Amino acid sequence: MAQHDYNIANASFPTVRSDINDVLSAINTSNSGSSRPSSAVAGTIWLDTSGGVTAHILKFYDGGADINLATINTTANTVDFTDSSVTFDIVNDTSPQLGGNLDINGNSIVSTSNGNIAITPNGSGKVILDGISHPTADGSANQVLTTNGSGVLSFADASGGGTSWQSSVKTANFTAAAGEGYFVNTSGGAFEIDLPGSPSVGDEIEFVDFTRNFATANLTLDQGSNKFQGFTSPKPVYSTNGQNIKIVYSGSTQGWIPVRDDDVTLETPQSYSVDFLSIAGGGGGGFDRGGGAGAGGYRASFNSETSGGGGSSESSLTLQGGSTYTITVGAGGAGATGSGAIGVTGSNSVISGSGITTITSNGGGGGGNGAGSLKTGGEGGSGGGGSGTITGGNAAGTSNQGFAGGVGNLSSLTGGGGGGAGEAGNTDGQGHGGDGVASTITGSSVVRGGGGSGDIDSASRIPGGDGGGGQGGGENSSVPPSDGTANTGGGGGGDDASAGRAAAGGSGVVILRMATSDYSSTTSGSPTVTTSGSDTILTFNSSGSYTA
Repeated sequence: MAQHDYNIANASFPTVRSDINDVLSAINTSNSGSSRPSSAVAGTIWLDTSGGVTAHILKFYDGGADINLATINTTANTVDFTDSSVTFDIVNDTSPQLGGNLDINGNSIVSTSNGNIAITPNGSGKVILDGISHPTADGSANQVLTTNGSGVLSFADASGGGTSWQSSVKTANFTAAAGEGYFVNTSGGAFEIDLPGSPSVGDEIEFVDFTRNFATANLTLDQGSNKFQGFTSPKPVYSTNGQNIKIVYSGSTQGWIPVRDDDVTLETPQSYSVDFLSIAGGGGGGFDRGGGAGAGGYRASFNSETSGGGGSSESSLTLQGGSTYTITVGAGGAGATGSGAIGVTGSNSVISGSGITTITSNGGGGGGNGAGSLKTGGEGGSGGGGSGTITGGNAAGTSNQGFAGGVGNLSSLTGGGGGGAGEAGNTDGQGHGGDGVASTITGSSVVRGGGGSGDIDSASRIPGGDGGGGQGGGENSSVPPSDGTANTGGGGGGDDASAGRAAAGGSGVVILRMATSDYSSTTSGSPTVTTSGSDTILTFNSSGSYTA
């Protein structure tokens, strides 16, 4: 590398020759040096080597200042044109390569002569436009581009663009496809249709009851691991003749949703456990030395508490979401008013509905009548006591609902006590009604299902059994019998004839207890709604219903 003043001195041959060689060396090394050559004039090009081998700068001297043309890296063997716009002709370069990003600088990529612009990646490469990966192969006819939500496009069947109805009528199990409609014929028997395993949001499918036979032979849809109306089980079943069903996939949260199925019920009803206490109406007391009436039948499932008659706690009910359960609360039986009959048996309390075994609590038995031949008490949930005009004459209770009534006492003319849910009548030997059973189903302990006491030939009355049992009457009208307490199923007290009538039984009650998270809030009959901890309690003092 060299520089020269480009002035050949007038000298002898060897000196002139050496001077000429120095000029040629300066030319051959592009006037290289760490500073501008002293001989530089406007138009001189020189190589500035002051930046080292990685930053030689080729400069053009314009007579006043240097203009940088390019930076030369002799280690990497690269040239970076810096101070000028350089136009390259790549027509003859059949495989040009970019060393960095292509900046269009506000311009466009435009073809001429109506030519196509083809962008074709090599091998497994993808075309990525603004972060979106495009498919490298064409889809099927009428398919559309869809995204997976993560920057990847693919071809898929169009949804929402009209249903593609299939000409073949379906008569057996098959797997449905998005965008298709099917004529379904179950006249040969019920069958099942599997829904697509990997649906996309907006996928739609339609089904039509081809022979109006779904009520006889149901159509079942299998949602697989996806949800249907928010649940993966049970499988939705269609059972209405002539149903026209259209479903759409809404995503993983709710899954398939019916947008038309001629019904608004939940097709995937959820089941849950509900505890109950069911007590029937108590019986009516007997007339003239009459026996006390039996308490209404007592059945319970909550917290392992016993049922009546010493029975074990029953199993909880399993209710199906969307189903309505009818609650019947039994009325108390009327007391006897003459010699023609014993006290009237109380009415049953019942819990009934889809998918459960009906719970029936039997009405309490009436008290025996001392004025006629019907001296034995009546059988019932708990049995009625016999009249005081015979020794004996009690009646049995129902197994796992209540105890038997007590016997009458001829010597003291005392009617037998009615049986209670927790014990038999006459356990004290004085015509006392049997006690009831305590339950905490409402959140506090309450005794219900007491038997009514028998009439006594005395100026005082015999207390009824604990849990709503009525008192037996005394020897005159000033001490009449009392009715069983309402909504306890307590039996009515027996009459001594001077009061003119025996006492009526108390009405029954039905109580349901469930997790508040399961409670639907849909009832009829105005039950009392309370809570205890994380549970909701429905107390039906009169008949009604609950829709799960």
